[in-house]
Amino acid sequence: MRSFKEIKQRYQFTEEDRQRLESLRPLMLNYADEVMEALSTWILADKDASRFFTDEERKKHVFKAQKEWFMELFSGTYDHRYFERLMRIGSVHLKANVDAHFMNRSINLIRNTCINLILNRLDEPPEERTKKIISFEKILDINLDVITSSYIEEEIKSYSPVYKIKSTLVEFAEKFSQSMNLVLIISLIGLTIGVVLMFVSDIQKLFHGELYHGIISALGSLLILWVMIELMNTEISHLKGGRFHISIFVGVALVTLIRETMIATLKHDKPEVIYYLIAAVLVIGFIYWLVTKAEEKKR
Repeated sequence: MRSFKEIKQRYQFTEEDRQRLESLRPLMLNYADEVMEALSTWILADKDASRFFTDEERKKHVFKAQKEWFMELFSGTYDHRYFERLMRIGSVHLKANVDAHFMNRSINLIRNTCINLILNRLDEPPEERTKKIISFEKILDINLDVITSSYIEEEIKSYSPVYKIKSTLVEFAEKFSQSMNLVLIISLIGLTIGVVLMFVSDIQKLFHGELYHGIISALGSLLILWVMIELMNTEISHLKGGRFHISIFVGVALVTLIRETMIATLKHDKPEVIYYLIAAVLVIGFIYWLVTKAEEKKR
């Protein structure tokens, strides 16, 4: 199955759509019971749909879950956890032998009821209401896409042992990748603390008479600390679904070489060592320029 990021891109789901949906939350919160009442009335009135709700406890549980799902449409948070919840909805419905037709009809009913609310209960200019309706249509279509896809995927699993093995491997790889991201974040935190300690050590040199050397070393440590912060921000952005920037890692190497060059100059190392470091700075700097240009084109 396609990633949630790719699905949102295909539907051209933007930050503006997210903000519009979030702004609709107060309205939908006020009329959530009305929307759910329309849905439950149809379900219980339909002969085929109502057979799934002969048990009173099951009925309460499902209707509560439906309301929670409905309000999440306007949460403003559509990350991998949201995607996984939609996948589980499809999986649970298939295991309960609920025909996909009922999901399609439910979405259609919610779509019509909410559009009517936006048109008649929202006191905003017509063009703004239209934009919010389009954003609402997008998130509903995305939900239906993911849930329906999970139906198909679960059905294929039940008939194809090979696909089941493949799917299990993919799920394991995804969980392993998430674990490695956690390890990376913890490692970055540890390294950042180490850089802070290195900066403190450089500052101490200022109080031991090594003024010039201490200032240069502290400046180099500050540069590395700045890059570490950028690394942390990049990884956090990546976990939220943002683009991964290789230039940050190249920047770490560049800043480290610049710091080493500054320190080597202070120590009056051999000229060939300094020339080697300057050449390395130029090469890494050129690579950094190429990488940043490539990343800008992708944007």
